[in-house]
Amino acid sequence: MAKETTEKIEREYIIPLREKTRPAPRYKKTPKAIKSIKEFLVRHMKIRDRDLNKIKIDKYLNEYLWNRGIKNPVHKVKVKAIKQGEIVRVELVNVPDKLKFKKLREEKLDKSAAEAVQRKKSLMQKAKESIKQEDKKEELSEEKKEEEKEKEKAVEEIGKQIEENLHKQKKHETTEKSPKQKKNDKVGYNKSSRGK
Repeated sequence: MAKETTEKIEREYIIPLREKTRPAPRYKKTPKAIKSIKEFLVRHMKIRDRDLNKIKIDKYLNEYLWNRGIKNPVHKVKVKAIKQGEIVRVELVNVPDKLKFKKLREEKLDKSAAEAVQRKKSLMQKAKESIKQEDKKEELSEEKKEEEKEKEKAVEEIGKQIEENLHKQKKHETTEKSPKQKKNDKVGYNKSSRGK
């Protein structure tokens, strides 16, 4: 049993669909084609209990079969079957350009979505780390807190002393201006400047 689950069998088949879909009514031809693909793979991939639910058809293969509508499926299709354990996954081998571009677009969207999830996880981790760092900061010992308070007080005292010294310097530097200097400092209306 352990070997069966680890074994991976890959095979390519060209499955004929014309003979199986011919006797089906027109409005059931494509569903009959899908069922005949499953029956073919159950027989050839050696699924013991003949359970059709163990065959998983790729969505691009399904879209390729349904591309021509329910009444007119393709007559044969080339597929790649991959058996892992009891489940067989079936993919289309020669993908048409239209489906190829659609597949590339969806892979690109999946990739960008995975990157967005990864970025979100990294942001969450950064947030958790910052929370942890804040917790560590809160756990500082009382001595460090006291030292910080003393430093703050020393800075405040030095600031006050500097302000007092500046006030003293300004007090000694300021002198009273003479009336002539005050008159010159005033910017006003001068009659002589008008040309009279």
